[in-house]
Amino acid sequence: MKIIFAGTPEFAAVALQSLHEAGFEIPLVLTQPDRPAGRGMHLQPSAVKQYALAHNIAVAQPLSLRMDSKDPQRAAEAAQAHALLTATGYDAMVVAAYGLILPRSTLDIKPCINIHGSLLPRWRGAAPIHRAIESGDAETGVTIMQMEEGLDTGPMLLIERLAIGPQDSTGVLHDKLAVMGARMIVKVMQKLEKGILEAVPQPEAGVTYAAKISKEEAALDFQQSARDIGRKIRAFNPFPGAHGDVNGVTIKLWGAEVLDADSPAPAGQVLAADAQHGIVVACGGGGSLRLTELQKPGGKRLPAAEFIKGFPLDGLRFA
Repeated sequence: MKIIFAGTPEFAAVALQSLHEAGFEIPLVLTQPDRPAGRGMHLQPSAVKQYALAHNIAVAQPLSLRMDSKDPQRAAEAAQAHALLTATGYDAMVVAAYGLILPRSTLDIKPCINIHGSLLPRWRGAAPIHRAIESGDAETGVTIMQMEEGLDTGPMLLIERLAIGPQDSTGVLHDKLAVMGARMIVKVMQKLEKGILEAVPQPEAGVTYAAKISKEEAALDFQQSARDIGRKIRAFNPFPGAHGDVNGVTIKLWGAEVLDADSPAPAGQVLAADAQHGIVVACGGGGSLRLTELQKPGGKRLPAAEFIKGFPLDGLRFA
């Protein structure tokens, strides 16, 4: 069975590796164009491209797949990509966190199978892992689905569930779901190859949308409850990194524990900042928050005990 793979970040690269090692023939990989990254902002290939090149798999990086784009360059690249797809000869396309919308012209060539990091129809869209943690969901999972023009609306081929741990960040959950999705997509493609795959329509009830994460969301409001703030800190780790301001200095917060005891102190007030108690901050309701990992501008991520050695917080307040 010949599979074209479309994906970009590490989540997708894990699935590509799994399919490749399972023996599927992959004549072509589609991935996003190289992006500037690192301190020098040099162009860096995606994780998917790196794997493909290391295993002698052909790579294409079109800016768009929409031949009807109003941008002449994008339309031309899309036409070239469409011609490449039709000339390649494949049985199905697997898509995982690709980052480009697949138009009808692409979906109509061969079946397109998507690996989505949520329990559809909950959290359709761009940031399902972040939103599940932020909303306090008890579980998430991976849905393998057949793609159609709607946003993550296609029929489901396989779904598996995973409990969200009380300290799971987006980074931790991402890695768990990447491994789960990689295993599941191999199972699905093996069934498709044998012609024994059954598609189930998504339920009409329970639809939610996981909007793309913006950097503006990462600014914490300590008027919120400790539980809500703690969820945001986990949801925005590793990107974009939740933060609060202390005396005009932006401090990134990477880890926290919710404490049940309420405090009469104003929201954001540092209640303790020492080796015995750690860094405890009053919140607007529902307890206080013990910060466990912090980072000042230009510094490293540090455990609370190490952070306060170089940045005392006694008597200060998070804005």
